[in-house]
Amino acid sequence: MNFGITKTIPAPEGMAAINALYDGSLSEYEFHMAGQPSKLKVGDYVYTIFNDHLHGRLKITQLISGARNPESGKPRTLIMVAAPGERLVTPLPKQGHRGTRYYDGADWSGVAA
Repeated sequence: MNFGITKTIPAPEGMAAINALYDGSLSEYEFHMAGQPSKLKVGDYVYTIFNDHLHGRLKITQLISGARNPESGKPRTLIMVAAPGERLVTPLPKQGHRGTRYYDGADWSGVAA
């Protein structure tokens, strides 16, 4: 199963943020999404996009509801993932975006570094 969501790593965070997710320097990481996910579950993946390329995926270990966006006060869900994740040997072209998008993993080659 390759289902999950895509998240774009902001340009100011740079390649260092991507590397940290896949080089073993982190054991877990927290993403977030607005509201409560209707399709996402533990065991699905967060696919990371940086500089319009898909770089890898991290397995979701926990979904924590009830959090609030500190700026807007709107509800959001914290998405905990296990790190390091699986990194693609060659990143795949994939347009970045704001927010969260569901993704079926169709482009995932499964060839991790």
